[in-house]
Amino acid sequence: MTKEDSIDDSSAPLIEHLAELRNRILYSMAAFIVCFIIGYLIWFPIFNFLSQPMCDVMIARGEQCQLVLIKMQEGFFVAIKIAMWGGFAMAFPIIAYQLWRFVAPGLYRSEKNAFLPFLIASPVMFVIGGAFAYYVILPFAFNFFLGFADSFAGQADGGLGAVPQGVIYQGSIEAYLSLTMTFVMAFGLCFQLPVLLTLLGKAGIISAAGLRGMRKYAVVLILIVAAIVTPPDALSQIILFSVIYPLYEISILLVARFERQREAEEAEAEV
Repeated sequence: MTKEDSIDDSSAPLIEHLAELRNRILYSMAAFIVCFIIGYLIWFPIFNFLSQPMCDVMIARGEQCQLVLIKMQEGFFVAIKIAMWGGFAMAFPIIAYQLWRFVAPGLYRSEKNAFLPFLIASPVMFVIGGAFAYYVILPFAFNFFLGFADSFAGQADGGLGAVPQGVIYQGSIEAYLSLTMTFVMAFGLCFQLPVLLTLLGKAGIISAAGLRGMRKYAVVLILIVAAIVTPPDALSQIILFSVIYPLYEISILLVARFERQREAEEAEAEV
C-alpha cells in the first residue's frame, strides 16, 4: 500500500465516530427542515408544474383541466406532501454530501476516486428517470386512461337512457398528485439500477456472467417491483418493466467493460 493510497484517518476512537455521525445527521435534518419550509412556501408553483402533463392531455382532448378537492383537508395535505417531497429533493445534495463526509475518511484514496463518479451519477440518473416519467410516460399514460371516458359517451345505461355526451374527468387533486409523484419517484429510483450494479461490479462483488445467469430471476423481481411501485393496473407495470429491464442489460455491458479493464490492468502489472 503506497503512502498516497493511505486512509486519511483511521485511528479515531469510536466515540469520535459516533459524535461525527450525530453531527452529520443533525446537519442533514436541519437542511431538510429548511428545504421543507421553502417547499411549503412554493408548493403551488410546484403543483402547477406537476399537473401540467394532465392539463396538456385534457386540453388536447378539448376538455377543461379540472381537478377538484374531494375532502375538506385535502388541499392542506397536498401542500404538506409537496413540501415534504420537494424539501427532500432540494436537501438531497446536502444530505449526500454529509454522508460522503462521514464515510470518506475511512476510504483509501483509490476507493474515493472509484466511488466519486458513482456518487455524481446517482442524482443525474434520478433526474433522467424522473424527467423520462414526466415528459414521456405520464402524457402517454394519462391519454390512455382518459381515453376510456370516450367509451361512456352515447352508451346505454341499463335501459334507463344514455350517458350524457362529453363525459369528462374531474379527479381528486390528492389522488392525481399521488399518481404523478409515484411515477416520477419510481422511475427516478429504478434508474439507479445501472449505478448500483456497476458499482458492485467494479468492486468485484458481482460479475457480468453472474448477471447473465440471473436474467430469469431479474425478470421476476423487476415485475414484482413494478407491481409494488406503480398503480394497480397492468399498463403501468408493463411500462415500468419495459424501461427497467433494458437498464439491467446495460448494467451487464458496463460490468463486463470494467472486468475487461481490470483484466488489462492486471496483465500490464504482471509484465
